[in-house]
Amino acid sequence: MAVRYTNLNPEQLNENVFKLIGKDWMLITAGVQDKYNMMTASWGGLGVLWHKPVSFIFVRPNRYTYEFLQKNELYTLSFFEEKYRDKLNICGTKSGRNMDKTEETGLTPVFSNLGTYFKEAKIVMQCKKMYYHDLNPAQFLDKDIDKNYPGKDYHRMYIGEILQCLTR
Repeated sequence: MAVRYTNLNPEQLNENVFKLIGKDWMLITAGVQDKYNMMTASWGGLGVLWHKPVSFIFVRPNRYTYEFLQKNELYTLSFFEEKYRDKLNICGTKSGRNMDKTEETGLTPVFSNLGTYFKEAKIVMQCKKMYYHDLNPAQFLDKDIDKNYPGKDYHRMYIGEILQCLTR
């Protein structure tokens, strides 16, 4: 049975984004049908920049998904109900270089012209990269932030325009 989504203006989203991203987690996915990867993230944001609805995501260069973000202009953010927590945990702790995360989690990919997402998601944001920036520890005003980087593997921040927001 096909999953029915409603296309929603991002301004109409009634979710608490602090909970949605920071507590519930999101799945960042980039790539195309033949080759894609996803990773769980709990750092990021949603807002308005340059008069557009945007997402802010942060990905370390050593993550496999980073390669897909570099090669593709589109990415998706998928948000799930709590019952998918174990699947999100796999996607956040295992590398797609070493395993097929789709097979391991049993999540069902949906391939569209706006990116790859998963039919089990309750909310999907399809985004187009607009900007990236590598975090520079010399610019940390709070020097304690550097404690998040014992390996000195600083994130790359991507800002993407939210082209479409789908909800169930």
